Amino acid sequence: MQYQFNSSDFPRDPGVYLMKDEQNRIIYVGKAKNLRSRVSSYFRSSRDPSPKTRVMLGRVLQVDYITTTSEKEALLLEASLIKKHRPRYNIVLRDDKQYVLFRLDKSRPYPALELTRSARRDGSVYFGPFTSAAAARETMKVINRLFYLRKCGHKKFRNRVRPCLQHFIRRCPGPCCLDVSTEEYSREIRRLEMFLSGRSAEMIKGMEKDMQEASRELDFEKAALLRDQIEAVKQTTKSQSVVFPGTGDMDVFAPVYVQGGMGIGVLFVRQGKVLDSKNFFWPEHHPENDQELQDTLASLLSQFYGPDSFIPEKILLPEKIHDPALLHLLMEYRKGKVRLVGARGESLKGLLNIARQNCEQHARDRRDAGTPFLAGVMGLEREPERIECIDVSHHAGRNTRMGVVTFVAGEPHKKDYRIYNLPSVSPGDDYQAMREFIRRRSRSSSPWPDLLLVDGGKGQLGTVQKALQDAGQEGLFALASIAKAETRSWGGAQDQVYLPGRKNPLSLKPASPELLYLQRIRDEAHRFALGSMRNSLRRKSLQSDLEKIPGLGPKKVEALWKHFGSLQSILGASREELMQVPGFGPETAGRTARSLEEWNTTSSS
Repeated sequence: MQYQFNSSDFPRDPGVYLMKDEQNRIIYVGKAKNLRSRVSSYFRSSRDPSPKTRVMLGRVLQVDYITTTSEKEALLLEASLIKKHRPRYNIVLRDDKQYVLFRLDKSRPYPALELTRSARRDGSVYFGPFTSAAAARETMKVINRLFYLRKCGHKKFRNRVRPCLQHFIRRCPGPCCLDVSTEEYSREIRRLEMFLSGRSAEMIKGMEKDMQEASRELDFEKAALLRDQIEAVKQTTKSQSVVFPGTGDMDVFAPVYVQGGMGIGVLFVRQGKVLDSKNFFWPEHHPENDQELQDTLASLLSQFYGPDSFIPEKILLPEKIHDPALLHLLMEYRKGKVRLVGARGESLKGLLNIARQNCEQHARDRRDAGTPFLAGVMGLEREPERIECIDVSHHAGRNTRMGVVTFVAGEPHKKDYRIYNLPSVSPGDDYQAMREFIRRRSRSSSPWPDLLLVDGGKGQLGTVQKALQDAGQEGLFALASIAKAETRSWGGAQDQVYLPGRKNPLSLKPASPELLYLQRIRDEAHRFALGSMRNSLRRKSLQSDLEKIPGLGPKKVEALWKHFGSLQSILGASREELMQVPGFGPETAGRTARSLEEWNTTSSS
C-alpha cells in the first residue's frame, strides 16, 4: 500500500512536512515556504525523482505537516525535528556539540582567558573554535607561559588573601592581592588578543618597542621579562604562516563523495590561517543534482550553528546558497552580518580544495584503520551511527542499576551516558532489570539508538526483544547482544555476538574491526556501570563518615555536596576551600579537612 497524495489536504502556509512509514516512524523531514506546492512536487506524474527519492516515496504511507508563521520558523523547526527523530533519509549532524572557544571578558578590570563551549552575547571577545578540547587545553598551556596574566578563576580571584605560586614563578602579576596597574594589565591583554587573532608579528614589534623604552628608563627587570616573552613568542609562532592573505575569518564547507556516500570537510580559517578542521560522513547519502546538494548544505548549516555558536561573518560554500530564511537565522544568532559566499577566485577555490582533500584523506584513514562496518555483518539497512549499550550492575544482588553508554560515529558521547536506578527489581534478577529498563527507556524521548547492544547472551537479548514487544515498540531500533567468552586468548573462545531470530552467533573473525568495536563499547558500558556502583558505595560510606565528624550533621553534609558537586572535589578540598561552604567556620573547616586527610590516607593504603 502506498500513500495517495491529495493536494487539498495541505495548506499553502509555510511549515514542515513529516513523511512516515508503515510503522509510523518519521523517515524524512522537510521545510517549505508553501506546504501544498512543496509536497505535491514529490508526487507529480511529470517528475522523474532520483533513485534515492524513489525508494523513499515507496516507503511513505503517511505525510503529516506542522504550519509555522514564517519560513525562518519552519527552518528552526525542521532542524529541531531532524535532531530529535534522526530520520532515515535526512542528513543528520550527529556531532552537534558546541566546540571549544577562548573567552575574554573585558568588562572585568583584570580579565582572564577562559575555555568555554558557548558564545554568549555578553560583550566578551571569543577566539576559536577548536574541535578538540585537548588541543585547546594545550594551546592554553602555551598562552599561560607566554603572557603575564592571572590564571585563576573568578571565584578564587575574589577570595584570595595572598598571591599564588603563579606569581612567584613570574607568570602572574598578582592582581588578586597586589597593586597592579590596570594600564599595564590592559597592555598585556591587547598583546594576547593580537596573538590569538594571528597578528603575532605586529605584537612582537610593539613588545620590542616597550622593551627598548623600559631599558631607557633603566627598568631592567621589566625589559628582561619582555625580552623573554618576545623570544618565547617567536619560538611558538616561527612555524606559523598566513596561508591565504586577505581572507580573514571564515568557515569553509566542502562536499565530497567518498566510500559510496557523502562527506563534508569543514575548515575554520582565522586571519588567513587554517585553525582547525572537522569532517562528517554519511555513507548512504548522495545528492543527485545541484538543487538537492544546496538543500543538503542548507540543512547542515541549520543544524551546525546554534544560538551559542561562534559564527564568522563569511561562510564559504561551493556555490552561493539563496535561502533568505537561513541567512536571517544565522544573522540573528550572530547579532551581526553573515555572508554565504560561493568559491570565486583562486584563494577561495584553494580553501575549498584543502577542505575536500582533508575530508578525502580522513575517509582513507578511516578505511585503512579498519573502521567497522556493522550494517553488512548484521544485515541492517544502514550503518548504525548511534549505538547504546546496557549493562546491569548491583552490589551483592542489591542496589540494582542499569548503566547505559552511548557511542556516536564511533566515539563515546559521554553527555548521553545514563544510570537507571532500579530499586523495585528483585535482588540479582538481571532479566527483570532489563524489562524495567526497556519499559522506562521506551517511554523516554528520542534520539533513539540505531542499535541497542546488550551485555549478555541469547537469554538477555530475548528478554529485551520481548520487553519491546510488550511496550508496543517492536522495531524501534535494532538489537544485538555480546556474550563474554571464558577467555579471549588467540587460541581460546571468542566473544559471541547474537541477533534476534538467529540461533547461532555471528561469524565474526577474531580481532576483526567489527568485533573489536562491539567489545570496546561493551567494555565501556561495564566500566561505567561498575564505576558508578563503586562511587555510590563510596559516597554512602563517606556520607556516614562525614556525619561522624563533630559539628557536622545531615544539613552540613548536604551543603558540602551542593558546594563541591562531586566526591573527588570533596576529598581534595583544603581548609580554605571548606571555609567557603555556607555554615563552615574556621573550626569546622579545620576538623573536616583533617578527617578528609585521614580518610584519603586510609583509602590509599
